[in-house]
Amino acid sequence: MIKGEIGSKGIAFAKAYILEKDAINVLQRKMNNVEKEKQRFIQAIEATKEEILNIKNKLSKNLEEAIIFDSHLLIIEDPDMIAQVFTLIEINKVNVEYAFKTVIQLYINLFKNMDNEYMKERISDIEDVFTRLLSKLLNVNLNESINLDSEVIIIAHDLTPSDTAQLDKMYVKGFITDIGGKTSHSVIMARSLEIPCIVGTQNITNLVKSGDFIILDGINGAVYINPSDELIEEYKSNKIKYEKENLELLRLKDLKTKTLDHFEVKLGANIGSLDDIQKVLNNGAESIGLFRTEFIYMDRFELPNEEEQYSAYKKVLESMENRPVIIRTLDIGGDKELSYLKLPHEANPFLGYRAIRMCLDRINLFKTQLRAILRASVHGNLKVMFPMIATLTEFIVSKQFLLLTKEELINEGYQISDHIEIGMMVEVPAAALLADVFAKHVDFFSIGTNDLIQYTFAADRMNENVSYLNQPFNPSLLRLIKHVVDSAHKENKWVSMCGEMAGDHLAIPVLIGLGLDEFSMNAASILPSRLQISNLNKTELHKIANEALTKGTAEEVIELLRKCNL
Repeated sequence: MIKGEIGSKGIAFAKAYILEKDAINVLQRKMNNVEKEKQRFIQAIEATKEEILNIKNKLSKNLEEAIIFDSHLLIIEDPDMIAQVFTLIEINKVNVEYAFKTVIQLYINLFKNMDNEYMKERISDIEDVFTRLLSKLLNVNLNESINLDSEVIIIAHDLTPSDTAQLDKMYVKGFITDIGGKTSHSVIMARSLEIPCIVGTQNITNLVKSGDFIILDGINGAVYINPSDELIEEYKSNKIKYEKENLELLRLKDLKTKTLDHFEVKLGANIGSLDDIQKVLNNGAESIGLFRTEFIYMDRFELPNEEEQYSAYKKVLESMENRPVIIRTLDIGGDKELSYLKLPHEANPFLGYRAIRMCLDRINLFKTQLRAILRASVHGNLKVMFPMIATLTEFIVSKQFLLLTKEELINEGYQISDHIEIGMMVEVPAAALLADVFAKHVDFFSIGTNDLIQYTFAADRMNENVSYLNQPFNPSLLRLIKHVVDSAHKENKWVSMCGEMAGDHLAIPVLIGLGLDEFSMNAASILPSRLQISNLNKTELHKIANEALTKGTAEEVIELLRKCNL
């Protein structure tokens, strides 16, 4: 058995098909006609853009897949990249292929050295565009089509988005790669295509031969090579059971989320990019409880302008068809960095210059985002929240700045919604403890448990040495949550939760018992959570939650919840 990271869930079995690619060699040559080389580059860019647009248009029926190729167009049209290639050609009198490869390698090295997995996984996109444009310069046929006449599981070192886009679902039952992660664009596309995949196995290409029979277990992240007949039969049964359970969940898609005693909660989805919208709709989300706007600032080499941001926010709001959308203002810092923003190096970045602290310091950056968000408000049911609020002054200043920006836009002739709720993330213990005061000023709270846990226990969640302190069930954290919920309800305000805890099937019962109004989670967790909640009783959960608050350790709380068989 080989283990890997689950990219797209599902079970598949078929013979292995090894996907190998020929390397494109680039030699350095001296060139006298600099202008000719520059013109060749411009022509290759235009030809590559046309090819990317053709792929995008073929995928236009699927929003998730098509949008991915917008980032490829951004790479190919990047003025800094083009300028650097031209400079190398002019100064060193080298051929355009060599100049282009040199510049692209600089970008790849830059991304490789970032301490951010999301950004590292964008390397595949850069290499995809690089190969496509280079083939135009060298008149090399990429031969992208994979001609199949039987069911297979693709085995590859890595798959680019272009590779994934042309997979034929009739024959490709899944894929397994050496490298890659769950936020890579090829994996995002696999989920959209409903093709199971496992990535990051390290060495699958060294262990499998074409024709080997493969079981891909995308539920447990396991791969079996040439398994026994008994194991194959077991997985055939597992596959039928898995598909049946998924069909049963789909009947809940358009239903409200209610307990047995008719207590209603809202189930929303967290999204990190426009790629996620279709999943949100397919899984019956009642709202977007957290729109992480950082993605708009990533995959690029300069700050996005107001129009770019407005277009993204507008698309999300329109797609949700008047369902609530909570947009969180920029939360950069900690483990999320922007190379072009040149933030100061900090010993403890999670405790430093990040999120609302940075936005209130770089007011022009903040204003550009707020203008875009407010302009988009007329296209749906918008709510705005500020991250990393620690003091009442921070929230009041942020809210006042938003309202001043709204007034400016109205004076400029823009239509802005009159029904925008303004809330805050509760992820700093100081804010949680003062929730009764904050509740008089906010329209809603959203509890960000990922950060609230690490700040409550003084334990960096990225540090494996203190991972044992990641304790969402610790009574101290539950008491903080209860105080926030009770404080909000006293002022007739509502409370959501958008951290990982919100989608934890063991945590959901105790959170309902504590009175949480809304859960926002990964879209794939919504229907299983709705099914779970439909079999719970709020009155009983209230008693269990109160008992959990009297415990001394997280282990005691977990034992209580498991004993109650929730």
